Amino acid sequence: MRKTGPVLLLVGGGHAHLGVLADWVKHGSPRGRTILVTPHRHARYSGMIPGTVAGEYAIDEGTIDLAALAKRAGAELVLDRCTAIDPSHRSIETEKGSRIAFDYCSIDIGAVARAREVLGEDPRLLDVRPIASFISRLSEKCEGAGSERNHIAVIGGGAGGVELAFAVRRRFEDRGTRVTLVTGEAGLLDGFSRRAKALAERALRHDDIALVEQDARLEAGCLVAGMRTLEPVDFLIASLGGAAPAWPGRGGLAVSRGGFIAVDRHQRSVSHPHILAAGDIAMRQDRMVPRSGVHAVHSGPVLASNLRRLLGGGGAMRSYRPRPASLYLVSTADGKAIASYGIFAAHGRWAGWLKRWIDTRWIASFAKLSGRV
Repeated sequence: MRKTGPVLLLVGGGHAHLGVLADWVKHGSPRGRTILVTPHRHARYSGMIPGTVAGEYAIDEGTIDLAALAKRAGAELVLDRCTAIDPSHRSIETEKGSRIAFDYCSIDIGAVARAREVLGEDPRLLDVRPIASFISRLSEKCEGAGSERNHIAVIGGGAGGVELAFAVRRRFEDRGTRVTLVTGEAGLLDGFSRRAKALAERALRHDDIALVEQDARLEAGCLVAGMRTLEPVDFLIASLGGAAPAWPGRGGLAVSRGGFIAVDRHQRSVSHPHILAAGDIAMRQDRMVPRSGVHAVHSGPVLASNLRRLLGGGGAMRSYRPRPASLYLVSTADGKAIASYGIFAAHGRWAGWLKRWIDTRWIASFAKLSGRV
């Protein structure tokens, strides 16, 4: 029998929504219907992508079975992509032409690719986003017959770009492939401590990865950084963060200057409080919260609690309060990682073990919740 009561629409299968579904499995689904709309049956955990590229994990080890998890959570799965929202009339439109009505909506779709917007057009360019298909797109580009792998450039100096530079170097180390990391003028690991940056520089030198701390661009088929060309380059991997899709703002939701959904400390839209958002698609208006996987994961339980309240559970709305500092573990793809926590940083095998333990335990927890183990 179809459940009666309010309809909760979860748009996207991002890390925060995984936390919501996990809460539904552990504590029972709330009153009403929950519908999950996502184009992918499996979610790929971004934290294990560099390890997969480096060959540390099998291709499917960093994925979560959304279909099985949704079923255990009592949610209906719709394999489709949201393309428009009408927040006042409480409905969305999908890529396949469906219109789905809701009482409450939570959005966690991540951000969209922006490498071509920032760098320019080039057939060699591979954007990390969409994350769900990155591994397969990378394999097609660099493993095909006749593919050249003499020089690979990784664009982006954040933790993701740094990890990918090490991972690509490890993947092709037996082929003599040169790797160049182009960070942009913000430099290597912007926002990290001096110690963490120094350790990363040392590890890059050890692996013979060239470091270019200038902005990159594509001009007339050439990769240029500053005033010099980096050619010849066989292909480019861009890890530049993501842009906001147009449909939230176009539909009337309040958005930031960059188009991200503007939310308060409860993850509610500041213009439509029956709509919540988390992860890369959202931007807090009361404080600066980096759009990273760490915060997406940690905001999941808060999001689940607030959705329960809206669906009739009662109680005060919870606020997501980021910790004063977050632990980042940046893999150097040699069994080691750089551990960074505030001003503290260290590079060692213990940090690599800790990263693998955290990542695999997180994935295993969803396998258990999904009934897969």
